Amino acid sequence: MAIERMKLMKISGTLGQLAAVSEVLCESESFQPDAASNYISSSMGFLPFSEENPYTQKITALTDFAASLGFPLEEQTASETVSDDADDDYIRTVEKRASQLLETRRILTEQKEVCEDGIRKYSHFAGLDLDLDSISACEFIKVRFGHMPKESLARLNTVFRDYPYLLFCPCSEDKTDYWGVYFAPVDKLDEVDGIFAFLLFEPFSVPGAAGTVDEVLAEIRKSIAILEGQISENEDHLRAFWKEEEAHCNLLYTKLLRQNAVFSLRSYALHNEKNFMLVGFVPESRVRGLSERIDKIEDVSAEVEEPPKSEKVSIPVRYKQRGPLYRALVSPYRYYIEMYGSPGRSDVDVTPFVAVTYTILFGIMFGDLGQGLVVSLAGFLMWKLKKMELGKILIPCGLSSAVFGFLFGSVFGFEEMLDPVYHALGWGGKPLSVMDSINTVLLIAIGIGVFLMVCAMLIHIYASIKRRQFGEALFSQNGLAGMVLYLMGVNLASGFMGGPAPIPTNVCGVLLGVSAVLLYIKEIPIGIIDKHPDWKPESWPDFLLQNFFELIEYVLSYLSNTLSFLRVGAYVLVHAGMMMVVFSLAGESENLFVIILGNALVIVLEGLLTGIQVLRLEYYEMFSRFYEGDGKPFTPVTLHKQIHTN
Repeated sequence: MAIERMKLMKISGTLGQLAAVSEVLCESESFQPDAASNYISSSMGFLPFSEENPYTQKITALTDFAASLGFPLEEQTASETVSDDADDDYIRTVEKRASQLLETRRILTEQKEVCEDGIRKYSHFAGLDLDLDSISACEFIKVRFGHMPKESLARLNTVFRDYPYLLFCPCSEDKTDYWGVYFAPVDKLDEVDGIFAFLLFEPFSVPGAAGTVDEVLAEIRKSIAILEGQISENEDHLRAFWKEEEAHCNLLYTKLLRQNAVFSLRSYALHNEKNFMLVGFVPESRVRGLSERIDKIEDVSAEVEEPPKSEKVSIPVRYKQRGPLYRALVSPYRYYIEMYGSPGRSDVDVTPFVAVTYTILFGIMFGDLGQGLVVSLAGFLMWKLKKMELGKILIPCGLSSAVFGFLFGSVFGFEEMLDPVYHALGWGGKPLSVMDSINTVLLIAIGIGVFLMVCAMLIHIYASIKRRQFGEALFSQNGLAGMVLYLMGVNLASGFMGGPAPIPTNVCGVLLGVSAVLLYIKEIPIGIIDKHPDWKPESWPDFLLQNFFELIEYVLSYLSNTLSFLRVGAYVLVHAGMMMVVFSLAGESENLFVIILGNALVIVLEGLLTGIQVLRLEYYEMFSRFYEGDGKPFTPVTLHKQIHTN
């Protein structure tokens, strides 16, 4: 079992030592606090702390300040720290200095945006050889800048061609519209505006300026160049400012995180006028070391006991520390287990089971020597370059695919490439030709399903014994009675289809009947043995009818879960079939480009589908039989921003 037992530690002492105790607990990273009110009666005169954490606001102010500059704060590991005096004054001072630089940058950026907006507006009218200042000063003529659909220009030239006061000058165009200007006499302006509105003309506000459009654009571009230089200079000032203050800010940030972590423990504690009490969980392997450190603090004592079995108390779960080989090959699969749910304190660590079964099933369903090595390489790069947990899983899965690809004789879909290797080994040929052994492949898949179903039931029996639920281990649908019923059913089905049936039919029938009866009434023996308070049925007719349908459901679930493993064989055949399609498209000349493209497509598409389908088998056909996943991970308090859970 790789799940470490937890102990409950109750710490009490004089109120003045609470900060010292909290600092030791945070430094140890071995203590997960729980509300002390869950373990101590309110009649004892202890009350929770009510003051607000003063460090949270300081951390927020400091991180917001650094974020506004675009520079992240970093925790420091050095023993050097900053003085406890004038933290607020320092934060206000650096914020004020930074705000001046940031305000300058804001003003410069806004001015640049105005200029860029002017470029966008004026560029539509480039080539218009008119003085804009003179146009805006016209007393008897008004000018409208804007754009309208191309169809509207055709309508203007036909429907309104005889109207004497319409003059539209297109300057540029895009896919749908003409951009330009129209002129109108002041006394006819409303009438002309109405006609252009009918033509879907959209006015465009152009900033006032002196000179032609081309001259204005040139001036704006000069202004943008000047502003960009000033913005760059401002950025240099900001970087210089941060370089000057970075060390102090990071040290202050580190100190505030420590103070915040220490103070946050007060929210879990109870106190009276003189004393405090703290309660939390500690891994069994770290109890002794932590107790010794606490006992060194004057007027403080620690009491260690077993956690109570109460619904109000949720005991965290921590995996035991393992060797480097286990961490490299097995621990990555916890990623999948945590997706399903964290193990409870009474669960077993199924990570090794998942690591073995997932890797083998993936390899069988995606069996190709060349493609498997590509998947393994992709997983290695995902982990090294992107630190993706999935990458560490793909490495062994790709190697497994390569191994089964060797057994199937497939290298990037080439089925004869390994024949010389087989002959050199003294074999007559590939161990298994997939497309020539379809029935064999499907029968092997069913056999794998039967084996893994039995393994899942055995794990459930072990977990039930570990929880001291002996009735559940013996009589449940996933216990001994259910396993006997399932195996007897498999034995009868195998014999009926002409396969091996090691147990005689008459013995099999007796065991099948006995196990079915035990499953039918399982609530009664389970309730009696495991001491359930409500084991006795309230209504016998309802009990008998309900259990009849539940028994049928159990049988159907055994059947459906077993048949689900046919997908293992189906994916073996699908992989071979897809590669046959690729080589068919490549033609007799075996076009190399088509083969490479087809392999890439198969690796991505089938690799994704295979990973999902194997995970589905793990979750629904196996996990559902033995894994509760209702626990919460061990998250100890720490002086650092990141919480180390294991």
